[in-house]
Order: sequence, then structure tokens, then C-alpha cells
Amino acid sequence: MMAQYLEIKAAYEGYLLFYRMGDFYELFFEDAIKASEALDITLTKRGKHLDEDVPMCGVPVHAAETYLARLIRKGFKVAVCEQMEDPAEAKKRGSKAVVKRDVIRLVTPGTITEENLLDARQHNYLAALCQIQGEFALAWLDISTGDFYVSRLDPANLEAELARLQPGELLLPSSLLDRDELADGLRPWRDSLSLQETRYFDSRLGEKRLKEYYGLSVLDGLGQIGRAEAAACGALLEYVQETQKGKLPKLSRPHPIGEEATMMIDGATRRNLELSQTLSGERRGSLLSVLDRTVTGAGARLLATRLSAPLTDPAAINRRLDLVSFYLEEESLRRKMRDLLKKCPDMERALSRLSLGRGGPRDLAAIRDGLEQAGEIRQLLEKAAGQQTADMLGLPEDMQKVISHLGRHAALVDMLHRALAEDLPTIIRDGNFIARGYHAALDEFRMLRDESRRLIAALEGQYREQTGISTLKVRHNNVLGYYIEVTATHADKMMSPPLSEEFIHRQTLANVVRFNSTELAKLAGRISQAGEQCLALEHEIFEDLTGTVMAEWDSISRAAQALAQLDVASALAELAAENNYCRPKVDDSLEFTIVGGRHPVVEAALKVAQEGPFVANDCDLSPANRLWLITGPNMAGKSTFLRQNALIAVMAQMGSYVPAERAHIGIVDRLFSRVGASDDLARGRSTFMVEMVETAAILNQAGRRALVILDEIGRGTATYDGLSIAWAAVEHLHEENRCRGLFATHYHELTALASRLDHLSLYYMKVKEWDGEVVFLHEVGPGAADRSYGIQVARLAGLPQVVIERAQQVLYSLEQGDGTTGPGGKPGGGLGTLVEELPLFSAFKETMPAEESRDSRLKDMLKEIHPDELTPREALDMIYRLKDAAGD
Repeated sequence: MMAQYLEIKAAYEGYLLFYRMGDFYELFFEDAIKASEALDITLTKRGKHLDEDVPMCGVPVHAAETYLARLIRKGFKVAVCEQMEDPAEAKKRGSKAVVKRDVIRLVTPGTITEENLLDARQHNYLAALCQIQGEFALAWLDISTGDFYVSRLDPANLEAELARLQPGELLLPSSLLDRDELADGLRPWRDSLSLQETRYFDSRLGEKRLKEYYGLSVLDGLGQIGRAEAAACGALLEYVQETQKGKLPKLSRPHPIGEEATMMIDGATRRNLELSQTLSGERRGSLLSVLDRTVTGAGARLLATRLSAPLTDPAAINRRLDLVSFYLEEESLRRKMRDLLKKCPDMERALSRLSLGRGGPRDLAAIRDGLEQAGEIRQLLEKAAGQQTADMLGLPEDMQKVISHLGRHAALVDMLHRALAEDLPTIIRDGNFIARGYHAALDEFRMLRDESRRLIAALEGQYREQTGISTLKVRHNNVLGYYIEVTATHADKMMSPPLSEEFIHRQTLANVVRFNSTELAKLAGRISQAGEQCLALEHEIFEDLTGTVMAEWDSISRAAQALAQLDVASALAELAAENNYCRPKVDDSLEFTIVGGRHPVVEAALKVAQEGPFVANDCDLSPANRLWLITGPNMAGKSTFLRQNALIAVMAQMGSYVPAERAHIGIVDRLFSRVGASDDLARGRSTFMVEMVETAAILNQAGRRALVILDEIGRGTATYDGLSIAWAAVEHLHEENRCRGLFATHYHELTALASRLDHLSLYYMKVKEWDGEVVFLHEVGPGAADRSYGIQVARLAGLPQVVIERAQQVLYSLEQGDGTTGPGGKPGGGLGTLVEELPLFSAFKETMPAEESRDSRLKDMLKEIHPDELTPREALDMIYRLKDAAGD
């Protein structure tokens, strides 16, 4: 057995080998050590190899999928090795013959299809990257749904594309692993790489594989498929065929996608904007979690796909928006249809499992129920259009296509209803899933089987009467089959004449003794034969039903995709109705005008917490003032304002209504965000270095159609260095990139640029100071902030009062200056005086007299007083506050 194991294992290096032994999958040697640690199961030993103990662990076959899921999530690949014959057959070849075994499937992160291994609301892509004659191509497919795409790729965009797709596994020829132009893009995906031999990526073999799989003589029918694209697609087909051991699933034809067709969003921007998950890695709190009102798994996957890849074609975007508008206006229809959609199973994934031979009766039922709901939805929509034809002129263009794709499947639905029983097992080997009355021969075998079981019960009664043993039972197990069982106290009677002549002793246990009889053996044979015939015939019927379903794969797939589109459109309409979103105007201009814009995630959080309404703000980045310089203190809402405008652009171009009173978005082809601070210690990058790398990517790649949001550039280094970098970055965005952008900063000196740069506008976050306290209004207004209010924010954060007072003294000294000047001729620093008195807290010298400090505060408070507006009580309260401020 161990020789067989080692031979099989040698063929699957890099995989954990699940080696079937009876009711367990066993693992040995290094595989056992790795699996026991990953699964937290007991590591034992079995026998010796080269005079050393052989480590071993195992998992039960019936629970194998649970353990597989944990291993796959931790990045392992698993080769599943099954027993290919019954152990009884092996014994016929000799007492030491080994049961034949072979690997029936390779389970990898990108090729899983099992329901409990997948997230129903997320795609699981297998991707392949290759280079042919200087051209790069990226292909990706989801084996669980049949979706298949390919794109020509600029290496500079690799990181952004992979961040969008989030592939579970990436195939790569080893020759590309150390290419400099791919290094940054591949680095986050090192754990997901599957390096393959160069032969996988041969373009001629790729063309051949595509032609054979789709039955084509030429590839012209697939669209723009060049040599690089053919090689990437061919590599995917080869890998899937290898991992599925020759069983290729049904896949849609590879759909070519141009890079320019979708908004390019790099990985840093996706993380900063928290599109599909938060910075802590959770779905909750992301934009996707707020937008998602879908009620089906396929709809959820489509919504996530659209969010990850907003379109850049205004016509296509507006067709999506037309669907949302239709459902927003037709509230009653929307509610009825969403009730029907809730009953729709995941037909896409059921189809995939059936095509791979891993489907079960419940997958057929999923097809039946999904198509049945598709028919009801079609009738509902046709009725809404006021006619019963496919040509529904009263509906949006995309709705007409969707209804056409829903198709008519009444005959298939009826057949599956008649064929499938009400209570269905998960797997076909359990049997009893074909309904009675569907197949005459099956009903006859079942009658024989069930009649035989009644005869067993009658025989048990007959033997009780014959033996006089009222506790006698006829039982069954998988080892002995049917047998007669009595308690040990009656054993002597059964083994004595005349009963011993009819009852044959089989087994003695501690408390019972088991017997057989000629009549029982004959009856057991009839039952076994009838049961085997029933199960074999049910398997045959299942294969016929699966064949019928797969013959209509194209139309069923279209229906499943149509249901997903309806789910997304109605869900976005539900979202818009709940939150008072507006339809954005999306066109090919360079406009970017938002009136009353809101941050969708923050607004949702405020609503849940019941903390009052979100403060809406306008944003106008039209060509005349395409770059905003925003000043103001921390906590005033700068980052929220920056992010909300980027999110509104994403939502608009994915085909969603947006959180605003009015929005006009000229197509954004690239979105860049540099918001927040983080380091990358694994790559030896400080927070400031990460900031500069991300800023460099923006300044090097942003074009006129880009939207850029930048927050606090240059704050991670010395003041003058940071100011200089920020100054130059603003100039470059304005003069070279010429893009639409929001630039938030604490460097008030940058406001001087407004007089030199024609399309730069100054805005600030409004703050109100009252009675020595800061009130953040979260409003954006034209102009520049007069100061940063950093010390007030520090007080809110809880810094000790002694630190706050000393900071005020230091600030006063710096603002007064010491004769030096800074950028722009402003007084520069007063640092010389302060250096002499370091450490700052040792003597606590009075740089600013306490009297002057108090006078300053009193003057500020007096300026805020409007005597004619005060009631007598308010005036009295104000006098007390003034006395407190004066220290009296």
C-alpha cells in the first residue's frame, strides 16, 4: 500500500494527497504534518519507512468537504485519490493484492465548484497571464458559473486589473515571475500564483484548444482574439482539464474586454475607498455592503462585478440607469418581482456542477425552480408592458433584451416537476429522488423492493411464532446483510433440534446471537437485487435528465444571467428609493458637478446610529475650476468629502443612482486616491515612502479624464520638504496632468498658488469657535481656512491640559517669529528661541505671558457676542463664562 501511495504522490508534487482508505482520506509524511497543523487534527503514525515512523493523519470521507474548505482557504492544493474498485475485487487477485486507486480530481483555489467551498455572493476567478511577442494578455474564468473573459494588457495596469478581479488563483509561466515591469503588480498575489510550464502558454496550442472546445474552424467568431489572448485562454482550458481529470465544464465563449472599457482603479485606490471591503478586511462597512440589496447569489455577484469595473461608455451606462429608473417608477412591479426573485436558486452554479458530473438531484431542482420563476417574471413584465409579445416597445431597451433572454422553458420545467420527488437527497447514491409515476420500470422495481420488505416483516412474525421467542428480530447491516437476532438467553434453544435444522448460526456477541436461514437468504437476495436495480435505474434516469438540461445550457445560462440583471436593477432602484438618491447625468464631457452630495457609507452609518442627517456638500470640478485646494482642520470632514465624490463617480459609472440632489459626471477613465496613512514594512517602505510611491503613480499616469483625490501630501517629512513636494504636486496636476482633482492640505502656504494657476480654486472646511471650543460644521465653502485648529483637536482627543497649554505657548512663539522668514516671505518660525529652552517642559518659561493669553481668549469670546440677540438669562450666563475665562 505504501509503495502505491508513494508512486501516486510522486506524480502530484505540490499537492496534499487525500488517499482513500475505507471511510477515511489518509495523509502521510510531510502532507500529514502540514494538514494536521492547518486543520488542528491529531498527528499519529503508521508503520515505518527507511527505519523511521511514518507520520499520518486522516479525515472522514463524509466530512471531507469541510476540511477541504479550510485547506483551500489557507492556500493548499489537494489531490483527491479514490479507491477505483471494491476491496472484494482486489482480494480475488490474491490476499496481498492492493485496491486500485487513482487521483480523480485536483482541488485548487481557482477550480472549486462545491457550494460550501464558495461564497455565493462572490466570483471565484481562475486567471492566466502570458506574453507573446511582446504583447501581454490576461484571461480569467469562473469555473463555478462558466463566465470567461480575456483582455490585452498594459503591464503598467496589471496591479489594477488583478485588484479588480481578486483571482483565487493566477497561472503564470515561470519566465515572467522575475520580470521587472510585472514585479509590483504580482507582489500582492505571490501566494495565489501557480507557476506552469511554458507549454501551457503556446499560442498555437491555445488556438487549437479553443477551436476544439467550441467546435470552431476559425477564431474570428470569438472577436478580437490575438496570439497572446489565445495563449492565455488556452492555458486556462488546459489547466481546468488537468485539474478536473478530463471533465471540462461548460464555459461561455471568452468575451474580449478592452482595458479602456472600464474605469481603471488601482489597488491602493480600491483599498483607500473601501469599495468591496474595509481597510480591516471586512465586507461590513464597505461601499458594497451599503449598496447590496440583491436577493440572489447571481445578482450579488453581478453587482460586485459592476462595482469593481465601472463602465466608460456613456450609452451603456445610461441603458443600465434606464432599467433602474423603470423599477424606481414601478414600485408595485418592483416588489412583486423581488418576491419572485427571492425564490430563485443559483442556476449558474448548479449548471456548472452538472456539467462536471458533480451535480445531484438538488441541482436539477435548482434548474427547475429557477426556470419556473423566470417564466413567472417574464409574464409579469409582459403584462406590465400591456402586451404578450417579445417586442415590448414600452420598456427600456435593455429590459427588452432581458425578457427575451428569460426564454420559455415550460416543457423542461414540467418534465423536471414530474421527474423529481419532493424530498431530494444531496447526492444521487442515496437514491429515492425520482418521483413515483415518472418511470414505469422504476416503479415496478420499487414495488418488488418494497413488497420484499413487507415479506421480511411477515417472516419475522412467522419466526417468532415458530420459535416461541417474542423478542426475535430480523435485522440488517452492511457487513452481514439480513440476519435473525435473539438474546443470548435464547441462543441454546435456537442451536438445538429441531430449530437448529433451519436456523444457521452466524455470529455470537456479548448479549445477542445472530442466525440465518435459507428462506431469509433467498428473500434478502431478492431485496438486494431489486434495490440495486432501483438505484441503477435512478442513476440512468438522472443522467438522461442531466443530458436534457445540458442540451439547453445556452438558453438556461441566458435566463440565469437575465435574472441576475433584473435583481441588480431592482435592488439599485430599492436602494435609491430608500435613500433618496438621484439619477446622475453621465456623458462624454469633462464636467463634474455634484449638488448636495453625500457619502453613502457614512450616511448609512449615521442612519443606523440615529445621529442626525449627513451634511451634504456641493462639488464643481468643471473645466474652469477643475482642481480644488481644500484647507481646514482634521476631523472637519475633508477626507469624507474627498471620498464621497470619488464614490459618487464610481456609483454613477457602474449604473447606479447616486447620493446627491443632482449630479453631472463626465466620464472618468481612471480614478486615483491617496487618502490616509499606512506603511508597508514587508517591503521596507515607511509611511512616507508608501505615500510618495502612490503619489508618483498618480502624477505619472493621470490624464485629462482622470479623477484624482489627494489628502495631506508631504506631511510625513520635514515641514519645508513636505510643503515643497505638495507645492510641486499641485502645479504638476494643474499644468501637466490637467485632470479633475481634489487636493486637501494643512499647508496654508499653498493657497498662494490660486493667484498663479488659472483653474485652481480654494475651498475650506467651515469651523465655528465658541467659548473656547471648536464646532465642526462639516460644510465646504469657498476660500481658505485661517488656521488648522490642531490644538483644539488635540484637546478633544484628551491630551493632558499641561500639554495643551504648553502647545499654545509654543504656537504663539512660532507665529510671532524670530526674524527669519519662510516660504512666500511669511515669518518663519521662532525656532531659534525655542531650541535654547529645550527640553520644552523642564522650566516651562513663559514665552507668551498668561495675561496676554487670557486677553486673547477674552477678545475672541467678546467678538462672538451679539448683545442685541441675547436674552437676559443668556447675558447672565455669558458674564459667568467671561469671569471663568479671566480666571476670576
